[in-house]
Amino acid sequence: MTADLIIHNIKTIYTPYLSPPVRGSMMNSIHEIHNAFIAIKDGVIIDFGAGDYQKYESEDTIFHDAHQQIVLPGLIDSHTHLVHAGSREDEYKMLQNGVPYLDILKNGGGILGTVEKTRNASIDSLYEKAYHSLDEMMLHGVTAIESKSGYGLSLEHETKQLLVNQMLNTNHPVQVLSTYMGAHAVPKEYTHDKARYIENIKKDLTRIQELSLADAVDVFCETGVFSIEETRNILTHAKNMGFRIKMHADEIHSLGGTGLGVELGCSSVDHLMAISNEDIKKLAQSHTIANLLPGTSFYLNKDYANARHMIDSNVAVSISGDYNPGSCPTENFQLIMQLASNKLKMTPEEVLNAVTINAAYHLGLDNQIGSIEVGKKANIVVMRAPNLSYIFYHFGVNHTKDVIINGKFVVKNRQIVREI
Repeated sequence: MTADLIIHNIKTIYTPYLSPPVRGSMMNSIHEIHNAFIAIKDGVIIDFGAGDYQKYESEDTIFHDAHQQIVLPGLIDSHTHLVHAGSREDEYKMLQNGVPYLDILKNGGGILGTVEKTRNASIDSLYEKAYHSLDEMMLHGVTAIESKSGYGLSLEHETKQLLVNQMLNTNHPVQVLSTYMGAHAVPKEYTHDKARYIENIKKDLTRIQELSLADAVDVFCETGVFSIEETRNILTHAKNMGFRIKMHADEIHSLGGTGLGVELGCSSVDHLMAISNEDIKKLAQSHTIANLLPGTSFYLNKDYANARHMIDSNVAVSISGDYNPGSCPTENFQLIMQLASNKLKMTPEEVLNAVTINAAYHLGLDNQIGSIEVGKKANIVVMRAPNLSYIFYHFGVNHTKDVIINGKFVVKNRQIVREI
């Protein structure tokens, strides 16, 4: 078999190699292959390593010299709120002055402020804004994301957000997986009748499923938002319909959301800054991924999730960006990785497993992406760095040189490549 594309003169390939979920001490294990190549055919990896790549050459093969830079699998951001209107810099001063995030929400700001803007936005304006943000993510090496709704809080406007996700997945190189999150907050019109809103969420899931607009369902389980029992009600219904389920759990208060997530079989429980030791033990005995979002802690000046204790307790961890307008307004995924290393005390190898194979696993994509492996999609990032540790040491900058998705260059020499 000959290759369409051969990337050669790679200083080092760094890739996960263990079957997911990769947990505990095994998160420190990756493959390093020096003086390497990757051969690609029809968007799929057909070989890689340190051997002879010329056997895959034909007159049509394109050769790409990596110039002794390092190569990683395409990065995966498995928790974003990509599609929304407007911004919330007006709340920044309140947050700096110590006004609690939940108090801003209670007074009609926060999520509800973005809901109003998103409801008033056209689908075209939402698409344009999200497309630009997705470009920024791709420039930083992201090749697949999960994008949640949750800024519509009605069937009409949740559907609008999910349709934008669908449009992006069709028209943008980055793979976009959709999650329905009508249970992100209680809209103003249901302030005094949350039970009816929850019943509407369950009814709306039927239409969302009919339109194939979402792969998963998420709930914000938190004080003043959705309780443990309310979350159980929504997610049990969604699971019985065949959706993958996940939840925002134990972010601000320790409610036992993680334990509920394990009990229900959530693919991930996300945030976990306030998780209890008891729930860490439950996670360690499950296949539910602890999806940690250090950018949110950084922006809100809150405590960081105790990743070190989780990993040392044999939990499988992933790291995500949580890009959103209120608690983590950045598309710089490498900064998120650097925060995971510096503030969550994770090794470079642990972070790599967390943003590739473990992220792919809880999105249900680990048989397609998440590692450099024969038969997987050729989603590859070439980094201008001498080694993996350098990416974390030299922080706050973009190390990406080239990005390949499905065997095609989408970023080359730090410039986006558009198909003509």
